[in-house]
Amino acid sequence: MKKIATITEWAVILMIMSLLFSSCRENPAKYISVDDMKRIVKDLSDDSFMGRKPFTEGERLSVEYIAAELADIGFEPAFGDSYYQQVPMIQITSTVDGNAVINIKGEEMLLNAPDQIAVSSPYPADKIEIKQSKLVFCGFGIVAPEYGWDDYKGMDLKGKTVVVLINDPGLYSKDKSIFKGDEMTYYGRWTYKYEQAAKLGAEGILIIHDELGAGYGYNVPRNSSITSRLFIDNDEILNNSKITGWLNAESATEIFSKMGYSLDDLRAISLNANFQPFETDAAISVNIQNKIEKNSSKNVAGILRGAKTPEEAVIITAHWDHFGVGEKQNGDSIYNGAVDNGTTMAWAFEIGRVINKMRSKPDRSIILLFPTAEEQGLTGSYYYVANPAIPIESTIACLNNDMLVPRGKMKDVTMIGFGYSTLDSLYEIFAAKQQRYLLPDPNSHTGLFFRSDHFPFYKAGVPSIWAMGCFDSREHGKEWAQQSWDHYIKNMYHRPSDNYDQNWDWRGVIEDTELALNVVLWLSKSTNPPPKLLN
Repeated sequence: MKKIATITEWAVILMIMSLLFSSCRENPAKYISVDDMKRIVKDLSDDSFMGRKPFTEGERLSVEYIAAELADIGFEPAFGDSYYQQVPMIQITSTVDGNAVINIKGEEMLLNAPDQIAVSSPYPADKIEIKQSKLVFCGFGIVAPEYGWDDYKGMDLKGKTVVVLINDPGLYSKDKSIFKGDEMTYYGRWTYKYEQAAKLGAEGILIIHDELGAGYGYNVPRNSSITSRLFIDNDEILNNSKITGWLNAESATEIFSKMGYSLDDLRAISLNANFQPFETDAAISVNIQNKIEKNSSKNVAGILRGAKTPEEAVIITAHWDHFGVGEKQNGDSIYNGAVDNGTTMAWAFEIGRVINKMRSKPDRSIILLFPTAEEQGLTGSYYYVANPAIPIESTIACLNNDMLVPRGKMKDVTMIGFGYSTLDSLYEIFAAKQQRYLLPDPNSHTGLFFRSDHFPFYKAGVPSIWAMGCFDSREHGKEWAQQSWDHYIKNMYHRPSDNYDQNWDWRGVIEDTELALNVVLWLSKSTNPPPKLLN
């Protein structure tokens, strides 16, 4: 059915596109300004913005800058007479007292936080005391009826701490019939695993880190555990487990080896739907001090009202937040987030700027949304989806981007979310006009589709995509492109070294901007059918 739906959509698009291009004389690409894009990234990643962390002076500077830029490009406030949407939040900053203690058959093993165990508390209490909480191994921590999978199988988790593997069984089984093979499903995400353990009453949950399954090094959860976390301020926070976190692979190996297990053995038995969870001979004790602050952070959004069907909208998303001032690395403690997510904010602004410059105004409304707290689990975008400027059922598509690394022109358009909607068909047509091809995310095992702000829109039924050139350099080839991407992920992603570089080659980002711009312009025409979800 998916192939039939896709082919049908292609036929409709091709027919409409031939009519559109025969009558369209204005070339939107001529309005794209790389100087404006450079200015925005340079400004927003400057040390004076202090890493753009919510609940700080860096937030005030960031949201005021974004609102002023929206006004400058001619977008009206999206929330009544305001560019700001107040997002009520609780900020929790956890500090571990001393070491976490793992008791294994009477023998104590001390784990340093955050270097060996990255643990914090999402529960809104000043003091969290976990005493001898039994460790229960629950495979991948998944309950997925559609796959006939239940890693918990009725296990009583009250007062216990779940230990699970990252990702889902498909990746490690090498069997495409198990889940989605090596493409991660949402069940593989740490957010799902936390949610499911809490839902089943676990006192705590620890995920065993594996770089292949996580898609990033242990430094990412390590740094997150010593950074303030943000949660929507409602009663649901009381359902959270008392502790959540990660064990680095070395610590997990030592803990389980003392009980006669290897991680490879645990992973192997967890690949079968008949896996049985089991209580181990180990227990964890840890004391955590929480500093709790209630406040509001801000989503920022502007709208260009449609000329014919303003009640329908295309939304373009680019989160504004990063990690602020934190732990020093190589003498620098400001996490400026130039690529994550300064370049994408520039991309979004430029799309809006160009559309408003064109003589022909869009039929449908265009919303530029800059959510808060993406780095905290997509919190701002989830809040917007629940409280949208235009009803979600009238939001026909979400185009998101994240981490646009300016490395020159790319032949590929990497589609993070390929196969989820008929947006693929539309991108294929416009990519071909740039002599480019669509590339389904080659690193789909890392679950990027579930890790950025389009995902809450997709969950709400909105066709959504994250598309960018990434893995096939026109000048240097595929190997170089992969190496340069890996260099960013390993050395700059979520680190103070993610800074503006005056030597960046912006030509690929410009092509990505032109591509998204053409897709948005097509979607904005009321005579063109909205895209559809495929699964």
